[in-house]
Amino acid sequence: MRDSSNQPLVTTLGERCRICYTCVRECPAKAIRIANGRAEVISERCIGCGNCVRVCSQRAKKVLDGKPKVYELLKAKAKTAVILAPSFPAEFDNISWQKVVGMIRKLGFTYVNEVGFGADLVARQYRRLLEQGGPNCRYIATSCPAIIAYVERYHPNLVKHLAPIVSPMVATAKVLHKIHGDGINVIFVGPCIAKKGEIASVNMNSEVAAGLTFVELREMLKAENINPENTEDSCFDEPFAGIGAVFSLSGGLFQTAGIKEDLVQGNVATIEGGNSFVDVFREFDESELNVQLLESLACNGCIMGPGVSNKRPLFSRKASVGKYVQEKMKTFDKKKWEDYLQKFDDLDLSRKFAIYDQRIQITQEEEIEQILKRMGKDSAADELNCGACGYNTCRQHALAIWKGLAESEMCLPYTIEQLHKTIDDLAMSNNQLANTQEALMQSEKLASMGQLAAGVAHEINNPLGVVLMYANILLEKYEKDAVLKDDLRLIAEQADRCKKIVGGLLNFARKNKAILQPTNICEIIDKSIQAVPNGKGVEIRVEANVEDKIAEMDGDQMSQVFSNLISNAIAATDKSGLIVIVVGGDDKKLDVRVIDDGTGIAKENITKIFDPFFTTKNIGEGTGLGLAVAYGIIKMHRGDIKVESNADASKGPTGTIFTVKIPRKHTNGNGYQ
Repeated sequence: MRDSSNQPLVTTLGERCRICYTCVRECPAKAIRIANGRAEVISERCIGCGNCVRVCSQRAKKVLDGKPKVYELLKAKAKTAVILAPSFPAEFDNISWQKVVGMIRKLGFTYVNEVGFGADLVARQYRRLLEQGGPNCRYIATSCPAIIAYVERYHPNLVKHLAPIVSPMVATAKVLHKIHGDGINVIFVGPCIAKKGEIASVNMNSEVAAGLTFVELREMLKAENINPENTEDSCFDEPFAGIGAVFSLSGGLFQTAGIKEDLVQGNVATIEGGNSFVDVFREFDESELNVQLLESLACNGCIMGPGVSNKRPLFSRKASVGKYVQEKMKTFDKKKWEDYLQKFDDLDLSRKFAIYDQRIQITQEEEIEQILKRMGKDSAADELNCGACGYNTCRQHALAIWKGLAESEMCLPYTIEQLHKTIDDLAMSNNQLANTQEALMQSEKLASMGQLAAGVAHEINNPLGVVLMYANILLEKYEKDAVLKDDLRLIAEQADRCKKIVGGLLNFARKNKAILQPTNICEIIDKSIQAVPNGKGVEIRVEANVEDKIAEMDGDQMSQVFSNLISNAIAATDKSGLIVIVVGGDDKKLDVRVIDDGTGIAKENITKIFDPFFTTKNIGEGTGLGLAVAYGIIKMHRGDIKVESNADASKGPTGTIFTVKIPRKHTNGNGYQ
């Protein structure tokens, strides 16, 4: 809905919108579209009810400001009149009505009148309408502009049932123009946002120049430093309101018009607030609601309108209006009031309506089904209709998506499912990243090893050979000397151990190229088993679970890998133990698992076993290079090696499983540099 300047009544402050869908859920017209990261109000569909303004905790909805136009009118030479809605006591509950009128006059307005008198005139028209229409008439009251807008847009079949009577606001404006002439500017002040759209309606002459909400009036008073303490009491200008002063309450129309609600016959009915009128109009449209007059309000009475700044509860606001009316009736001049009613008896209070059909018609059922399936709703059982998206049913949500009013992400179950999938994907990516990082760190260690090996070859190997040679010569020379013999043997043994370490380093440094050729993996494993001493007599079993045992590899290097794994398995297993080597794989890769039931590897050592020089063997029994060399060889084959182990008997059988995976074929048949 738009005002006279063709500006939307409600807009969204994008920086404040948190896309909580509360406004979508509370909008009876579904006039809010989720787009560009915010909830946008679609002015063509908006009925101006203000529900979105009322429920937005982030204050992300902005109401079109009426103050600039009013200030402009006040500066003009023409007389100005404020017509104050009957709900004003609910706004100014702690200020006397005389002070309220005085403060409004102090802003510069010439007249201050009650819309309640217009309500008296309108109520009389409704009573006549029912009398003329008889028991078969079916009318919808038209005092609430948001309800008129809703019927015109979403129930065009019911436009013919809209009572052709202006609202109390328009009736009051017409009275003032008749009294003061066409030169007067009338400004409405009340609790309603939709009134700003009603003022601009092309279906009638509202004779209202501008509209303010109570919130905006408060802002003007504050800006001018006008308050009860610095303001003198004042009275409303005539004509005064009668019982129409209760028009802002639920059922106020019926009470003002003297229409009694017969609960047995159900001749009249009142519905108000939230989205309740949506279902009522559906019943009315389907002729299931058979009433002569339906009074429908978009709010729980006008006293609960979105333009009210007072946050007191409903019944407290009702009490404020009731208190004002009781006080008013003490000095009420009924005779003068009746004279005014008679004076304006011939005032034209009729109006027309138009159809602005905004209904969403389903033309492509298949597209709706596809949208539902995209949200994981493959069958009717998947349509939970939870309402979290702001729509009553999943099908309505899908229809809104098809129309461009909503997004799939608004569906909470769908979003949760997507979140779980994203978490799983993220966890997988995180694991892959961790593995890649681990492999990178290992590669850096091995690269450092290569550089170290080159330096060791030049700086240590030659002098170490001299030490070893002379140690053996001296050992032969002093073989019979019991004192020197043991010392010389220790020197020779430790020098020989150093030579093995240097040899391992050099061996690693030379493994910078893999000569790949088709090789039978089982032959390599058999060769490795024969090459490893098995002094314990541990049983070693090979199980080939794949027909094609051929893969492109460097046989000598892979033999070194499996020899090392088998040697470690034998060292960890006692005589009665068993080592099983399982060969498997698919058409892209081979995998070999070396399984032992030995002592296992402690949890704190698992991440270290491929580090150079790390060993759990006793001093002098291992160099700590075997697994590091094996890791490098496997990576040169574009393969992978993993380990699983349990060293805690309280947590199940102990043992270790090394899994080696190597590709069957490589893009470069000459090997890798």
